[in-house]
Amino acid sequence: MNNSTNTQNIQNFLSSERDQIINHSLYSNIKSLSDLHIFMEHHVYAVWDFMSLLKSLQRNLTSIEHPWIPVANNETCFLINEIVVGEESDVDQNGVRMSHFELYLKSMEESGANIQGISKFIQALKDNSSVEEAFDIAETPIGAREFVRFTMKEIDSNQMHRISAVFTFGREDLIPDMFMTMVNQLYSEYPEKVATYKYYLERHIEVDGGHHSHLALSMTEKLCHTDEMWNEALEASKCCLIARRKLWDSVLSDIQASKQLN
Repeated sequence: MNNSTNTQNIQNFLSSERDQIINHSLYSNIKSLSDLHIFMEHHVYAVWDFMSLLKSLQRNLTSIEHPWIPVANNETCFLINEIVVGEESDVDQNGVRMSHFELYLKSMEESGANIQGISKFIQALKDNSSVEEAFDIAETPIGAREFVRFTMKEIDSNQMHRISAVFTFGREDLIPDMFMTMVNQLYSEYPEKVATYKYYLERHIEVDGGHHSHLALSMTEKLCHTDEMWNEALEASKCCLIARRKLWDSVLSDIQASKQLN
C-alpha cells in the first residue's frame, strides 16, 4: 500500500473523531468576552505543548549538537525546519517577529484574559521544575493538565513516526465556521480587545492549514516505513483527537459553571 493510500486511510478513519470536535457544543456556548477568556486560559496550554511537539521533532530529525554531524534523512530535516521557521518566528499583524505561542499570549493580554497561570507555568519550567510541578505552581485547569500529559507521553516515547502523526493528524487546530463567526461577532463589538486573537486564528488557518499541513503530511509519510508503523500512527492520532475532545468537554463545563455563578 503506498503512502498516499495510507494517509487517506488515516484521514478517513479519523473522520468521526474530527467531526465530534468540529461539531462540539463548546463553540455555541462561547457567547461573551468572559466565555472566550475561559476558553483561552485552557487552550493556551495546548498552544504551548504544540510547540513542544514541534521542537521534539526538530531535535530528533535535525542535527543540533556540537560538533555537528550530518543527519540521516535530509528530506525530513528540511520538512521540520521549514515548519519550525513559521511556527517559532512568524509575525504579528504589525510585522513583529514572534512565535505562535507568544502571539497567543499577546492576544490573551489584549482581550483581558488572565495570563498569570500560563506565565507561572512557563517561569516554573525556566526554573527547572518538572511539568507536573509547574502544573501545581500555575494551578493549571485539570482538563488542560490531562491534555498536556497525553502530549508529553507521546514525546517521551521518542518514536518519531508516532509524534509526527500526532502533530500531523491529531493537532490540526480544527476551527469550525461557527467559532470564526463568534470571534468575528466579538471583534465587531470589541475590536480593540479581539483584533490580535482574530489575526492569530486567521494566520493559523492560512499557515498551519495550508503549507504546513502539506509539509507535515510529507514528513509523516517518510517516517512511517512499515504497516505496523502506520497502524501505530493511526492509534496515536486517534488518541490525540480523543484527548482534544475531552479538553473541549472540560472547557465547556467550566464555561457553564461560570454562567451559573453569574
